Amino acid sequence: MNRLNPLVLGIETSCDETGIGIVRGTTLLSNTIASSMEEHARYGGVVPEVAARAHLEELVPAISAAVAEAGIRLTDLDAIAVTSGPGLAGALMVGVGAAKALAVALGKPIYAVNHLVGHVGVDLLRNGADDADEPLEYPTIALLVSGGHTSLLLVRDLVSDVELLGETIDDAAGEAFDKVARILGLPYPGGPEIDRAALEGDPKAIRFPRGLSRPKDMALHRYDFSFSGLKTSVARWVEQRQDAGEIVPIADVAASFREAVVDILLTKAVAACVDLEVPRLLLGGGVIANARLRELAEERTDAAGIALRIPPLSLCTDNGAMIAALGAQLIVAGHEPSSLGFGADSTLPVSDIQV
Repeated sequence: MNRLNPLVLGIETSCDETGIGIVRGTTLLSNTIASSMEEHARYGGVVPEVAARAHLEELVPAISAAVAEAGIRLTDLDAIAVTSGPGLAGALMVGVGAAKALAVALGKPIYAVNHLVGHVGVDLLRNGADDADEPLEYPTIALLVSGGHTSLLLVRDLVSDVELLGETIDDAAGEAFDKVARILGLPYPGGPEIDRAALEGDPKAIRFPRGLSRPKDMALHRYDFSFSGLKTSVARWVEQRQDAGEIVPIADVAASFREAVVDILLTKAVAACVDLEVPRLLLGGGVIANARLRELAEERTDAAGIALRIPPLSLCTDNGAMIAALGAQLIVAGHEPSSLGFGADSTLPVSDIQV
């Protein structure tokens, strides 16, 4: 095995994207994603059984496409990496089973890794030797925002020391976007639809609540998030206008809701940087595609003297490249492979970087 610059294939099946990525050290060779989002759109959200079935159908074609794009053979690989959690149990099982089969068939070591830590590790990837970005420094605060997760992490070392500072106690931010979009009659997935509608709206039109931001809440939940109350507040506001026979200003509601979400996300993320004296903030997860979140993140971090890192948008959503990248870093750091006895863990703690 090449432990200095390992060639790793990563498999990611934690939700509705079948992601296969291949990296050589920190160089990205291929990133293939097959999404079943259109199938879930019929139901207004992700259906676990549908997601698992889609992974079964897409895994082999996705692996073939990734290998072809990378210009390698499967036998060239140094190792296989796979998401073992957290995520949807059935979906995870498909990826874990495929990774084990591939590792055994090829006689290659396997690394079972944490999905959330992978979102941090993807920042290490470069498209080529001339990439000018500075490498990720530690410690760093990482804000991960997706349909299933909203987490604030302290990353002292990617492969050995990741601490969960806070997370959502109810809905994830992406889940709240989907639910509010449904309230407004917008299609699934809600994030892009809210973003589009908000372009024509006034973010100050309606003052929606910022969850867990009152002094008494901050004492116990300084770095935790809550979006359930915000979602309910939007629903009640819309219902009141509808009951009164008034037209609901969808653009203003979308813009005001979006502003509330990004405000509380970044208020807590910047507070963590300041409190812990960590002048670095990394953003990850599919919700990072939200234009207002990226814009306000730049404003807030600039004002606080904090360095902001945002991976390319193609690497923010769930993908196999981030899993391969984390696997490669474990190899470089000298970590031993996982045993074949590991399973899928839908509630895997973020502190468990490798299983």
